[in-house]
Amino acid sequence: MDHMGRILKNSRRSLRSQTRAFGIVAAITVTSLALGGCAVSQSAPSSSDATEAIGSSTSDNAPVEELIPRIHEVYPFDQTSFTQGLELAPDGTLLVGTGQEGESRIYRRTIEGEELQSEDLDPAYFGEGITVAGDHIWQLTWKDGIAIERDAVTLKEVGTAEYEGEGWGLCAFRDHIVFSDGTSQLRRMTMDTLEEYDRFDVTLEGQPVEGINELECVGDDVYANVFTTSDIYRIDGETGVVTAVIDASGLPNNAESDPDNVLNGIAYDSKKERFLLSGKRWPDLYEVTFEPAANAR
Repeated sequence: MDHMGRILKNSRRSLRSQTRAFGIVAAITVTSLALGGCAVSQSAPSSSDATEAIGSSTSDNAPVEELIPRIHEVYPFDQTSFTQGLELAPDGTLLVGTGQEGESRIYRRTIEGEELQSEDLDPAYFGEGITVAGDHIWQLTWKDGIAIERDAVTLKEVGTAEYEGEGWGLCAFRDHIVFSDGTSQLRRMTMDTLEEYDRFDVTLEGQPVEGINELECVGDDVYANVFTTSDIYRIDGETGVVTAVIDASGLPNNAESDPDNVLNGIAYDSKKERFLLSGKRWPDLYEVTFEPAANAR
């Protein structure tokens, strides 16, 4: 996003120092709420589940892993793309959603860089995150409260959905979509109608963290870019607890000098078990794994 007024107020380091200083221990309460007519429902945990959760590694008392990306391959990327969403389609092609009014679009390309398809947004819209949800794709807009529904094959618009507040990032689990709005909360949305039915807080060592931006759902976790930083959070998709902080400051940012040209865009290749990372107007796409710093050098 280019709205620099929403600079992240608390860095990861300040959050940790505050936590140590005040000795705050947060208890995470997981609430699943299903509204009538929603396509997704989640049952409340049993007492045995709750007991297990208290001692699980996803509590705020558990150590947070410190990881960095290890680069395996570098591919050319489009340095004109104000990247807001990155997604690997089931056929192995890469989907890119871009921002800026009058410039926003979604396009399909090969990993190697050949553009195959492109569809523009209405010039009045500022494009945001994207995700594939079965036979369709959702593409958010920033402040318009409108999500564009697209055919997953043709990229053509087939419908719209409305939501409250700002739209930033999207990713899809098997039965629901996760939606970010730049705050410290993530929303759970239905796959077919993008209807909100739940929200949960994202916390790092007991403290809420804002600026959650572009998302990628992998396994039971949500990987999230943190706006204006080079950090990526691995977030437990059920509790909202940050279980790992990935310091991607070592990735070369070869974009032209501009405060908006930051790391943004996460896609996952399940076949290779590797991630694809890029940024706003970055000329490079990085294929990486996330590893402990000592092992990644």
